[in-house]
Amino acid sequence: MTFSEENYLKAIYHLTASNDAEVSTNAIAEMMETKASSVTDMLKKLSEKDLVHYKKYQGVSLTENGKLAAKMIVRKHRLWEVFLVEKLNFTWDEVHDIAEQLEHIKSEQLINRLDDFLGNPTEDPHGDPIPDANGRIVKVEKQLLSELHENQIGVCVGVKDTSSEFLKYLDKQEIALGSRIEFLSKESFDLSVKIKVDGKELSISNKIASNLFVKLV
Repeated sequence: MTFSEENYLKAIYHLTASNDAEVSTNAIAEMMETKASSVTDMLKKLSEKDLVHYKKYQGVSLTENGKLAAKMIVRKHRLWEVFLVEKLNFTWDEVHDIAEQLEHIKSEQLINRLDDFLGNPTEDPHGDPIPDANGRIVKVEKQLLSELHENQIGVCVGVKDTSSEFLKYLDKQEIALGSRIEFLSKESFDLSVKIKVDGKELSISNKIASNLFVKLV
C-alpha cells in the first residue's frame, strides 16, 4: 500500500472504531482535509484491493482484511509513540507527528522486535490501546470525567483530545495518566467541574472534563 492508502485506512478505522457503522465520504474528507471527490477515487482503489466495502452514496466500511491492515498501522503508530516517550524522553504532546512518519515503516520483524523491546505495552502514552501482532486489543472499561457524579473517584486512563495544546494544558494542571481524580461538584450554569487531583483542588471547564477518560476505583 502507498502512504496515502494507509492514511485513508487509518482514518476509516478511527471513524468506525466505536460502533462499526458505515461512514460517509464527507466524514472521511473532513478528517483527511481533502475533497469528497478525492475520497471517492481512493475508496474505489481500496475496494479493488478488498480493503473496504464501498457502494456509491451508501457509505463505506472496512473489510476484515482492511480492519487488520488498519490495526497494524495503528499498532506501529502507538508503539513508536511509546518508544519516543519512554526511551527518547519526548513529551506526550510531541510524539504524534513523528509517529505519523514512522508508522509507514514496512518491516513487520522490526515492529515485533520493537514491541518486545518495550515489554509488549497495551497502551500508548495517551491511554489508547495498542493492537498486538494479531490485531487483538485489550479494552479498558472507562468513561469521561464529565459523566461522573459527586464524590466518585477515578484514575485517569486516557484522553479523547490528543492535540498538543490540550496535552500541554494537562501538564500545567499536573494531570497525567495514572492521576487520581476525585469528582467534587458540577456547576449547573456552565457545567464546569470542581475536582481534586492527587490531593489538589481545581476547577476545570466542561470541555476539559469531556476530554478526559477515567476508570472508576
